[in-house]
Amino acid sequence: MQHRQLGSTGPSVSALGLGCMGMSGMYGPSDRAESIATIHAALDAGINLLDTGDFYGMGHNEMLIGEALKNVPRENTIISVKFGALRDPANGWGGNDTRPVALKNFLAYTLQRLGVDYIDVYRPARLDPNVPIEDTIGAIADMVKAGYVRHIGLSEVGSETIRRAAAVHPIADLQIEYSLISRGIEDGILDTCRQLGIGITAYGVLSRGLISGHWDKNNAGKGDFRAMSPRFQAGNVDQNLALVDALRTIAQAKNVSVAQLAIAWVAAQGKDIVPLVGARRRDRLQEALGALDVSLSAEDLATIEAAVPRGAAAGDRYAAAQMAHLDSERAH
Repeated sequence: MQHRQLGSTGPSVSALGLGCMGMSGMYGPSDRAESIATIHAALDAGINLLDTGDFYGMGHNEMLIGEALKNVPRENTIISVKFGALRDPANGWGGNDTRPVALKNFLAYTLQRLGVDYIDVYRPARLDPNVPIEDTIGAIADMVKAGYVRHIGLSEVGSETIRRAAAVHPIADLQIEYSLISRGIEDGILDTCRQLGIGITAYGVLSRGLISGHWDKNNAGKGDFRAMSPRFQAGNVDQNLALVDALRTIAQAKNVSVAQLAIAWVAAQGKDIVPLVGARRRDRLQEALGALDVSLSAEDLATIEAAVPRGAAAGDRYAAAQMAHLDSERAH
């Protein structure tokens, strides 16, 4: 397994990370035994970065990971946790809370559910408009001093917020959506991170399955949040799947899958970028691991760029209400 360092101050992690959100119902029902087997297969393959959020399945995801890691030496894994997103019993969303007193409470529950005594990278899931980022980062820094957190990360924030956060404490990485069809990070955010020595953990590298080569427009079922996602809606999905067909032609010429090509493209954007793959099953994980063997030449990258030019996707990456919470989507 190749490794990449998360920024200039972060840990060394596998060149591919496992995003565990889909194992807790966000994309419809998932199989608990298969989820745990997938985590074990990832560890066996040399993946050490596991990404979760305390609000994924309202704690379900952390408990699942905790169960999977029960007999795994703690130093063998790098656990990245997002906090602050508020849920309700009906699976609704209630904004964000990153007050110092709240985050210490969230962290206490996270440690308990995961069954660990520290978190490797702890990050607010979104910017809380009611709390200065300096207060949030300062409180996590207190948890670093106390030994409960090793590194501080950010998620979906813009350049100004990144600079303000980094002035309080070194930031290991920014977690942000980055794929062939989600390239907003290129409008200054990536440059800001590079200037400050902050790594990137890229989620949504397959745009939630849309550009995986496996998506069928009738796939989204009950409980699958893609049923409400603009890019999967009628009127948009056909245009987006046409981009996938263009990618498939390139992938076939290289004798790789569409998913492998899309993951390799993200990895090729810089040694400071670690793609997170949201595999829920061992077969999808195996396919994603194959992306590490895909080498893209300058000519390949130009061909991909021509097939899927920047801005070619139809629809926003989230519904309007969620887009409003993204500091990263505001002026950079």
